[in-house]
Amino acid sequence: MSKVMMYSRQVCPYCDRAEALLRSRGVDQIEKIMVDTNTQGRDEMMSRTGRRTVPQIYIGDTHVGGFDDLAALDRAGGLRTLLNGIS
Repeated sequence: MSKVMMYSRQVCPYCDRAEALLRSRGVDQIEKIMVDTNTQGRDEMMSRTGRRTVPQIYIGDTHVGGFDDLAALDRAGGLRTLLNGIS
């Protein structure tokens, strides 16, 4: 399974929903970078993604985007493929 990394905050309903969706698809490890307590992580997120909102999710080297993007990818059937490293 592909590595999952998520820029997040301690209090973030969309981050919680993204994590729940990923776990429901079999992801057991999510590397989290907490941008509310890690200014370097926040700067890195904004530089890598061009976005200021969380969550920002990477699966492998692919920037999925936020929760809405993740949910849309799942509905389209692409999330399992991406998680399994098949592109």
